[in-house]
Amino acid sequence: MARLSDTIEEFLKVLLDECEGQLEIQRNELADYFECAPSQINYVLATRFSLERGYYIESRRGGGGYIRIIHLDIDDDDYIYKLVTEQIGDKLSQTDGENIIEGLQEREIITPREAAIIKAALQDKAISIPASLRDNIRASILKNILTSILAFYD
Repeated sequence: MARLSDTIEEFLKVLLDECEGQLEIQRNELADYFECAPSQINYVLATRFSLERGYYIESRRGGGGYIRIIHLDIDDDDYIYKLVTEQIGDKLSQTDGENIIEGLQEREIITPREAAIIKAALQDKAISIPASLRDNIRASILKNILTSILAFYD
């Protein structure tokens, strides 16, 4: 049986496809539909629809509040280039690295096998140096991998 987060994610992705990549929903209505707390919806949006995965989220609170999800439509080279030059920076947590890899896999830039290999390389236990340096090394490793992917597609 799928976890609730997986079910909500899949539901939103189907709606996004039907709405040509842009969807406006109300958090409370979605929470009522899935019989869960609005915080569960927030969790799914934060972890499954992040910028690292190629989504932009707008939110407005209040009675007429909404959440707008936009699947960014940028070509693969542009997406990877922006990750390397703008998004990753000098430090990268394991979670943020995994989100970036999930986004690449969803866009079919990398295969599930390649995603698993890259995730393994970015894990804390694979980078066995002092914790204070780990995020710096992880950022450098992922930037080099993405640069190699860019070179491969050119």
